[in-house]
Amino acid sequence: MKIFATNQISNIDKYTILNEPIKSINLMERASNAISIKILDILPKEKDFVVVSGPGNNGGDGLAIARILHKSGIKVKVILVDLNGKISDDCLINIERLKLFPEIKISFPKNVNEINFNSNEVIIDALFGSGLTRNLDGFVFDVVQKINNSGCKVVSIDIPSGLFGEDNLNNNPEAIVKANYTLSLQFPKLSFFFAENNIYTGKWYVLPIGLHDEIINSEKTNFFFTDSKFSKCIIKNRETFSHKGSFGHAILFSGSKGKIGAAILASRACLQSGVGLLTTHVPKCGNDIMQIAVPESMSSIDKEENFISNLPDIDLYNAIGVGPGMGTEKATANFIKLLLQGSSKPLIIDADGLNIISENKEFLSLIPKGSILTPHPKEFDRLTGGSETSFQRHLKAIEFAAKYSVYIVLKGAYSQVISPNGKCYFNSTGNPGMATGGSGDVLTGIILSFLAQGYSSLNAAILGVYIHGLAGDLYAEEYSLESLIAGDLIKMLGKAFNKLHS
Repeated sequence: MKIFATNQISNIDKYTILNEPIKSINLMERASNAISIKILDILPKEKDFVVVSGPGNNGGDGLAIARILHKSGIKVKVILVDLNGKISDDCLINIERLKLFPEIKISFPKNVNEINFNSNEVIIDALFGSGLTRNLDGFVFDVVQKINNSGCKVVSIDIPSGLFGEDNLNNNPEAIVKANYTLSLQFPKLSFFFAENNIYTGKWYVLPIGLHDEIINSEKTNFFFTDSKFSKCIIKNRETFSHKGSFGHAILFSGSKGKIGAAILASRACLQSGVGLLTTHVPKCGNDIMQIAVPESMSSIDKEENFISNLPDIDLYNAIGVGPGMGTEKATANFIKLLLQGSSKPLIIDADGLNIISENKEFLSLIPKGSILTPHPKEFDRLTGGSETSFQRHLKAIEFAAKYSVYIVLKGAYSQVISPNGKCYFNSTGNPGMATGGSGDVLTGIILSFLAQGYSSLNAAILGVYIHGLAGDLYAEEYSLESLIAGDLIKMLGKAFNKLHS
């Protein structure tokens, strides 16, 4: 799914109106019907609703929703915040339509003291849409504060009022509605994908409203939301006469004393993601453990007892992964330098591999082009310096990927895969249960497997992140978030692959 800037969405709306063709008021009605159906689906019908509308088209949506909910038997009232007497044409039409239902009380407050909410009401926030470009102040700021302090459940239409669609670095956090649910029309907004905005969006849904396919397909964007349809286009089918050589030979450099578990998790994940052959290079202390725990993987044994220090012949392998549980010994750092200098192939670099590079910034220029780096936020901050917000970190990741010609997998909710050309793919799978030790090691193994099987760096990263999250979702659906551990992700990979192939 494409993610568009708010000005692009406005253009898509206009194109739909001209080329479907459909009147703008009828497109508003279509959107309001979709929103109303979702509201009735997610919220108790015995609740009373109060729609807080602004004077623009977002407010018009709110008025139409009030009418539709009323016709569904819901008790609803409307508060219309008219700031300057300039009400949009479609909003005016919906005011006239509401007058046909005198049971719906409409108020036009002039100050915030005229607005009152009961704690058992559900507030539908239809003050401002995604076209907002300035911080809210004055009367409407007071209204936002009143909503946020009401104790009521809040549903925002299209976007929480006051939140910008993209960059909120200079926004006033006190001037944004804090919604429990956000019902976004046709597309998610870019700002939904950043942690600092979760307090405003709550749980969000994307509601299709039939915007024109032609303009959606032709409009350019650098931002995408990876869903099952997208991933099914990437995953390869296996031919009847395939053999283990058809699916590549990977080598994984992983583990140190006390952290051989990372090598086990990454190796198992790699194998269960379809690699033909896997060799795992571990320090001497890890060999017996690996042979017993992962007999399907061949061992390459380092000369050191407790950490990795020497580089074997890597030309034998189709893909190379490095970092999980490896430690940051001086000899290991020297090994990383030799590996970066000696590899003619893209690498997947995780965990301590990244930490070593962070401590030796001169190594950055040695990273083979097309490599995949998989940092969590703190690891990325060590590479690039701190970020005040996740949006700022996102901008730095785009700059970093372009500068070093690498792919960044910025892990977290809606993990981002960022390519050197500036394109960014937000992942749709995964859940908070995956915030557990070893989850990143599993992801490294999955992506390494796809690289060995001949996927491009971009597709290996996108598909790896998607199926990793899907395995987590399938586990949570069957068991729980709290009980999920990294090994459970590996156990669910078979079901995840089946679901993707279905």
